[in-house]
Amino acid sequence: MARYIFVTGGVVSSLGKGLSSASLAYLLQSRGFKVRLRKLDPYLNIDPGTMSPFQHGEVFVTDDGAETDLDLGHYERFSGISAKKSDNITTGKIYNDVLKKERKGGYIGKTVQVIPHVTDRIKEFIKNDVVKEDFVICEIGGTVGDIESLPFVEAIRQFANDIGKKNTLFIHLTLVPYMKASDEIKTKPTQHSVKELRSIGVQPDIIICRCERPISLDQRKKISLFCNVDIKNVIETVDVKTIYEAPISFNNENLDKQVLDYFKIKTKRKVNLNPWKKITKIILYTKKTVNIAIVGKYVDLKDAYKSLDEALTHGGISNNLKVNLIRIDSEKIKISEIKKKLKDVSGILIPGGFGIRGTEGKIEAIKYARKNKIPFLGICFGMQMAIIEFARNELNIKNAISSEFSKKGVSIVGLINEWNKDGRIIKGTDKNLGGTMRLGLYEAKLKENSLIKEIYKTKSILERHRHRYEVNIDYMDKFEKNGMIFSGISPDHKLPEIIELENHPWFIGVQFHPEFKSRPLVPHPLFSSFIKAAKNHK
Repeated sequence: MARYIFVTGGVVSSLGKGLSSASLAYLLQSRGFKVRLRKLDPYLNIDPGTMSPFQHGEVFVTDDGAETDLDLGHYERFSGISAKKSDNITTGKIYNDVLKKERKGGYIGKTVQVIPHVTDRIKEFIKNDVVKEDFVICEIGGTVGDIESLPFVEAIRQFANDIGKKNTLFIHLTLVPYMKASDEIKTKPTQHSVKELRSIGVQPDIIICRCERPISLDQRKKISLFCNVDIKNVIETVDVKTIYEAPISFNNENLDKQVLDYFKIKTKRKVNLNPWKKITKIILYTKKTVNIAIVGKYVDLKDAYKSLDEALTHGGISNNLKVNLIRIDSEKIKISEIKKKLKDVSGILIPGGFGIRGTEGKIEAIKYARKNKIPFLGICFGMQMAIIEFARNELNIKNAISSEFSKKGVSIVGLINEWNKDGRIIKGTDKNLGGTMRLGLYEAKLKENSLIKEIYKTKSILERHRHRYEVNIDYMDKFEKNGMIFSGISPDHKLPEIIELENHPWFIGVQFHPEFKSRPLVPHPLFSSFIKAAKNHK
């Protein structure tokens, strides 16, 4: 039978519940156990697909096409386990399921209530699709005390009673702040947070204390006393210099050992931390660096490109160097400033995105990379902008455009349901935005003797997509005659997946999101090759 570990957070948000869950998953895996990771999000959206990155950070996409919270990216990067649709749920999805069931008469005339109907649906999600896992780690989003998370906390309280407390473990992550003025570490916020959790029926078994300085033994004893937790289970996590130190830090604090002791399970083997030690050594101490510019419109929020940032770091790891990310706001950059802004970079990346804002800045950056032979990687929207830039400046289609921006001009890029045999645009009928994109894994066939085939070393690939608009294949011959090769095509030969330039050291655009499949221990080949090209750029 699987054991269930529930991770809650208190005091403030963004303490690192996802990172803590992911690190614990790796440690338990390394000891020989099978682990599953899940996220329960308290917001009312069905999924984060329609949220601005400024609101919620990036939207992570799974193999099976779920749009999920970015923490699932942490889970995959640390555990190597590909997440599924069944690993992320929101309050909106819970209520949607309950109301659909009610409309169909599924409650046989009963009054539908938060308890038991909503909490029962949450419990169904927690145990669904669990087969041979030894541990299921469930992270509860939000902060204890928020009204939104109450049904989830109530559900896990009930769940522990249903399957037995011996099969469930509650971990609570809190902030232990350092007060500079008095030169003191304060435990009171942790005490209040645990008190809040206990008031709704959950007693934490382990407390993880997030702090910027080490916590003294006396302070740990205080937390243990007031929060009713064994002192061995008061775990500190001092701020690390890189997130990839986290598994090492938690192992040093015996988090995985205390979890196994709680469940009275003997370890299968010793933890192997050598891969993480090797990675952190490269990240923290290598003197070799390379400058990569990310030209996008969400650069003011670091989490907006979380998986992308990490994938570039992984590319640096595979090349034994550190990647310096230079973030350039494509909305604010002026054409006259392009050369000045990009003169010291060795690689230029245009990330995914939606809408017309900032497109001209991206197009000018692409033109600069193309003309000056600077390694370039365009992802999803970035590939589409590369197509439009080339059409305007090399094919002399001055009014080349995406129909996402305007119905006027030549739609080099458009909705897949907008093309007909005559090339005329027909209006799509689906006005919904949520869940209407090409999502999840799709195959692409790679062209012989292409750079992309040399990078992947295979005839076909499966990569994750998240987009509504596609490059119009009708223009392929014209592009290829002028030096832009469509080196990756969908199996039905209707959708361009990858483009690259002849007579350029490294210029690639991909319609998919390779960053979602990159791991620190297994860097994605596309990012490894991109960083290698940037390293060799003169």
